[in-house]
Amino acid sequence: MAKPKVAFYWCASCGGCEEAVVDLNEDILKVADAVDIVLWPVALDFKRKDIEALKDGEIAVSFINGAVRLEEQEEMVKLLRKKSGLVVAFGACAHLGGIPGLGNFCSRETIFQWVYKDSPSVDNPQGVTPQEKTDIDSGELTLPEFYDTVKSLDQVIPVDYYLPGCPPPPDLIMKAVNAILTGQLPEKGAVLAPNIALCDTCPRKDSKPEKLSIKEVKRPWEIKIDPEKCFLVQGLFCYGPATRSGCGETCINANMPCRGCFGPLDGIADQGAKALAMFVSLLGLEDEEKMTDKEVKELINTIPDPAGTFYRFSLPSSLLKRKRMGVK
Repeated sequence: MAKPKVAFYWCASCGGCEEAVVDLNEDILKVADAVDIVLWPVALDFKRKDIEALKDGEIAVSFINGAVRLEEQEEMVKLLRKKSGLVVAFGACAHLGGIPGLGNFCSRETIFQWVYKDSPSVDNPQGVTPQEKTDIDSGELTLPEFYDTVKSLDQVIPVDYYLPGCPPPPDLIMKAVNAILTGQLPEKGAVLAPNIALCDTCPRKDSKPEKLSIKEVKRPWEIKIDPEKCFLVQGLFCYGPATRSGCGETCINANMPCRGCFGPLDGIADQGAKALAMFVSLLGLEDEEKMTDKEVKELINTIPDPAGTFYRFSLPSSLLKRKRMGVK
């Protein structure tokens, strides 16, 4: 009996999701024994033509990580969608847009201006920037178009399941693989992680008071973080109340607050707005009547990089999606 065909593909991301597959350790041998890997560019030498030669739907499942930023990435995910029975958005960038999605606060032009001209580390006196077409003696060279807007995977192709995380933890990856191989999957569109808030599984949850008031906002490097106490109590922004559990509390166990990479719980349309509303509601709560409007404003203004803080992983999939073109 032929093994089910599986594909892995990497779009706009850091490569951590590829590492997460390798981090399966000996379990990767179980996966390799159970499936026929037909595409995994980071590890095996397959070509686009190999995928094009397959019948439509012949690949059982494609795990696609990374947001869609380039023309080439859009072409490949559309090809994989056509050739696959199931598509899994693998990791925060494919799921939500991820860190690359913060590029939506800029245009392509402003990104190129900084990266190739204005950055202090750049030595480019001619101001050369990448071109989609360049004529040389032997012919024409082409590069894929660099899009103005970063998109999550489901904004480009239909996605069947989502495996969250930056990167997804090995145990969730194996559970997803086993569920696919045995046909024991939930309804399409499901996120393959618990639908409970991270605060509910946080080892510090008992240190969070019933009524919490934040009177100052701190960054992790500004204080000595108490490893036993709720981060919010210490004035540190923690995404735990607005983030799905299932990560194994990795950041928290390393004495760092949650940054929200697992995305929102079911039914939340905008994770950033949810986190912002939660956090602002805690600012000076006990002293609400004593604080002046000026004091409240000053306290809110101490939140570092609000856009990057509240939409660190989810800008492309939010209600905002991106900064309007031409608006500074």
